[in-house]
Amino acid sequence: MRTYIGGQEAVSVNEFIELALGTPLELWLGVEGESAEERAARLDAARDILADNPDLPDDVSRVAAQVIEANAPELFNVVPLIRPAARRRTRSRKGAAA
Repeated sequence: MRTYIGGQEAVSVNEFIELALGTPLELWLGVEGESAEERAARLDAARDILADNPDLPDDVSRVAAQVIEANAPELFNVVPLIRPAARRRTRSRKGAAA
């Protein structure tokens, strides 16, 4: 199955994320071994993007939640962490007043 975002095909997970965000993933996560100057420039660029697009974090969160919801069972073999509580059986104690 092919995935297209804005008319461009995403051929990898990273490309999908980059196309969905409209920015390279490295801008937000950084790269290993970046200098303090490179980090400062990256964070400055990220602040500018967020200033121009104040709804971006909400949009990204919404898309991420939709992707997880649609694919979680297949991707992560998700098992619910909370199971319905079993009904407790009441036992009468010997010698308890009735």
